[in-house]
Amino acid sequence: MLKFNFYTKIVSIVIVLLIPVLILYVYSNQTTTDVLRKELNQSNYNQLTFFQNQVNTNIEMISSWPHLLIHDPDVASFQAIFLKDKTLNLDGINLVKRIQTKLGLQESSSNWRTSLNIYSPSLGRVVSEKGASFYDQKELTQVIKNGWQVSKKKIYGKDQFIFSLYTLSPFSSLGNLDSANTIIKVEFDSSNIQDMLDRFKGDGRKEPFYYKKGVGVIYNRTANEELSGKLITKLEKMGLHEVDNLTVKVGEESYLVHAVLSQTTGWYLIDYMPLSDMMSPIYTSNRLFYITVIGLLLVGFIGAYLLHSQVQVPILQLVRAFRRLKDGDYAVRLSPKGSHEFAFLSRQFNLMVGQIQELFEKVYVEKLHVKESRLKQLQSQINPHFFYNCFSFITSMAKLRNHEAVVAMAHNLSKYYRYTTRQERDLVPLSEEIEFVHYYLKIQQMRMPRLTFSIHVSSQANSLLIPLLVVQPLVENAVLHGIEPQAEDGIIRITTEQIGLYMCLIVDDNGLGLGREAITSLRSALDKPVEEESGYGLWNVHQRMRLHFGEDAGLDFSLSPLGGLRAVLKWPVLTEEEQANSLTKLKPSSNSNMVKMEGPDGSDIAGR
Repeated sequence: MLKFNFYTKIVSIVIVLLIPVLILYVYSNQTTTDVLRKELNQSNYNQLTFFQNQVNTNIEMISSWPHLLIHDPDVASFQAIFLKDKTLNLDGINLVKRIQTKLGLQESSSNWRTSLNIYSPSLGRVVSEKGASFYDQKELTQVIKNGWQVSKKKIYGKDQFIFSLYTLSPFSSLGNLDSANTIIKVEFDSSNIQDMLDRFKGDGRKEPFYYKKGVGVIYNRTANEELSGKLITKLEKMGLHEVDNLTVKVGEESYLVHAVLSQTTGWYLIDYMPLSDMMSPIYTSNRLFYITVIGLLLVGFIGAYLLHSQVQVPILQLVRAFRRLKDGDYAVRLSPKGSHEFAFLSRQFNLMVGQIQELFEKVYVEKLHVKESRLKQLQSQINPHFFYNCFSFITSMAKLRNHEAVVAMAHNLSKYYRYTTRQERDLVPLSEEIEFVHYYLKIQQMRMPRLTFSIHVSSQANSLLIPLLVVQPLVENAVLHGIEPQAEDGIIRITTEQIGLYMCLIVDDNGLGLGREAITSLRSALDKPVEEESGYGLWNVHQRMRLHFGEDAGLDFSLSPLGGLRAVLKWPVLTEEEQANSLTKLKPSSNSNMVKMEGPDGSDIAGR
């Protein structure tokens, strides 16, 4: 099952809180964009329609001029003149001048640059503001069509469009030009539309132009004709309708295109603007929002990390430490960092565990002392038997008048008991312990002549300090349980060997020995609480060695090469300074309880 730690939970909460904000923002942003696009489309449509209406109004006004002129009396009189020769009389000349004046007034009534021409088929003349002249009837017949006519010409290297409208009187003569009395032509060029496009582009964001498929394009004078041409190509492929709002992509840029068809001229008024210009504020707002969201996420991650490192990790460390403490590991310690509350808790935890460990060690030492007291009590019960056996040997030798054996036994016995009664030190050099064992073995050898022994201790090992009376129980165990129960000759061999940083004292015998299962059971019993039936001697040696030298020191057993049991006493090799410190620390403070007495033979007898 997937587990979430504290850090993951905090980050998940931050993300979950931001998800609704992101959804609402995206929805709001989309709604705003749609509304803005709709309003912009409507606004552009209104502007284009208004502009288109202005252009159409001007064109329609210009289109109405011929109808007004046809009903003018002078124009009507001009229609009725029929000359017998090609020259005008004075009345005709005055009539033409009056018509020219009216044409000028009519042209000046509009702010567009226009021209009016009146053709008289009966006279074969055309009258304009600038004058009167003859015209070619056949050429005129070819160009006259219904509605506005558009022609294109080059002016200064650019296309210019001429818009022309012909009106005939009577109107029924459109199909038969020969029956026409008067023909009026009104004409203007595309520069008038360009002027209006330039004014319409005044805000700098628009790019309006007129377009009619198959005819051409009327640009404003500052238009980007290359870009407009690409847009026209795209629009021709897409197809245009009477009113269109399109998004056209040219290259990497998208453009919002609006088109309105003029019912008067049949031309499309097209305007476009980069979509990025419209969306720039929204894009800027989006960037700011996303940067803010990323910043909030980073702050959330940092806050979650700080909570994780400053709160969860110390709590987990405390929990793990308490679990180890519960399991009996009193060496557990925390490593407080900083000066916050959890660092204070960690330091207090370390102090508490240190005090508990110290208390347990004191209790353990006191229990060990109780065990030692019980061991000494048992030894005091056993030692009289050993003492009685020795005196029985002395009595027997005295009866046999073997004075040398009596002297030797008495000498070894006095050395033995002199050493065992010196209880003022906890640590002694190994050489003294070996010397004491030597006396013990000599006594046992006198009692059992079949016993032989050898002691080989290195000079380095002789100077090492060990607890008092830890070698003799090993030798005694070998004599009493290994050699004495059998009738064959007994051999005990004591050697030392350094293995790495540890010194090993090895006691081998050729006695009865133990089986592998019994050795395993004996090993495990050394680390368990002592049992009454198993005895205190070896367990006491093992525990005292570990108490003085640590967990790696102690007693071990295995099969001996001599055939019996091998006992190995192992402890670390200390430097001279460490040994001196051990002596200083472990020297008993109750020396005042020691009482020295002088025995009958002048030797010291220590008692408490």
